[in-house]
Amino acid sequence: MLQIFKSLKGDKAIWAVVALLGLFSFLPVYSASTNLVYVVGSGTSIGYLLRHVFLLIFGFVIMYAVHKIPFRYFKGISILFMPLVVVLLGITLMQGTTIGGANASRWITLPFVGMSFQTSTLAFVVIMMYVAGYLSKIKDKKISFKESIIPLWAPVAVILALILPANFSTTAIMFFMVCVLCFLGGYPVKYLMGIIGVGIVCLAMFVLTAKAFPGLFPNRVDTWISRIENFTSDEDNPVEDYQIENAKKAIALGSITGVGAGKSVMKNFLPQSTSDFIFAIIVEEYGLVGAGILILSYMFLLFRIIIVAQKCDSVFGKLLVIGVGLPIIFQAMINMAVAVELFPVTGQTLPLISSGGTSIWMTCMALGAILSVSAKREQVKEKEEIIETEKEDELNPLEVLSEQL
Repeated sequence: MLQIFKSLKGDKAIWAVVALLGLFSFLPVYSASTNLVYVVGSGTSIGYLLRHVFLLIFGFVIMYAVHKIPFRYFKGISILFMPLVVVLLGITLMQGTTIGGANASRWITLPFVGMSFQTSTLAFVVIMMYVAGYLSKIKDKKISFKESIIPLWAPVAVILALILPANFSTTAIMFFMVCVLCFLGGYPVKYLMGIIGVGIVCLAMFVLTAKAFPGLFPNRVDTWISRIENFTSDEDNPVEDYQIENAKKAIALGSITGVGAGKSVMKNFLPQSTSDFIFAIIVEEYGLVGAGILILSYMFLLFRIIIVAQKCDSVFGKLLVIGVGLPIIFQAMINMAVAVELFPVTGQTLPLISSGGTSIWMTCMALGAILSVSAKREQVKEKEEIIETEKEDELNPLEVLSEQL
């Protein structure tokens, strides 16, 4: 075990906070799983806990393996993975199922293991790596908008178009994160504003097409519109408000210190209590104090991500860390904002806390890439220290002569 800890490279603070978040997740997942056991009548609480433990352990294996890869390779890896991601998204879109009349084509079933895999999460990590690689390549060049369409925006547009019909929230977050990364990477703002305008027009055209031909995307656009209208409306809608109202009740019951671990009442009434609305269960059981510690943990993780990016000497390394790191924190903030009705319902999970294999694995992959960048900085620092030590050990010829005299 000691040998394993010694082999962990990169920012130790990131390793620590990720491990603590993972360990803490066992409690709310085990507690909230009683909703699936006693209300839905599916499985056992210990079974859901063991599944979550397995997913986290495998996620840490992924993070460990990825952090051993020199970060400069991620530029080429992202290019190689782009065609695979497009194919997987296409398969996912074509074989998606319909649940309650709504298009739910977000997952594919992995052969032989029988587990579901949400391909959009893999696409998110790969596209951010790809954009970081492209921006690092043109960093010191003056590039026209036309020159960036094919290598930059065409792949982004294809991936977003494949995700949009089934998952608007992920598409919107991905587009926003790509724009943020482009802005930070020095891409001309005037071109970026044009892309945002084109994106809005394309979204409007998609919505109009879906409304005109509802058979193409059954009820999905109506679901988005109803969620936004329900969020902005002052009128009560018992059906649409069911999830968010129960989430707010859970938060209100939590008060300052919470009702205690495993003692949540609203987990039996709150759908998706182990995933989308797990933050509400955490607040109910651990109160404002527990919620505050959780938020500070994510803020500390963001702080360490910025530190790693700031210390990296490579432009690609900086953009890679920001590109795959910011979405983790952004997703966490959105999940919490939904629970307290500061944001419409999106279906985004709480990173490293919510149950669900794909989200955990892709988060760990992104963190592994960040740790790879940090590990490279440590290697450079160690070499510099060795060189300085060797120089100090070498006696100056004048000093040798004075000693002989």
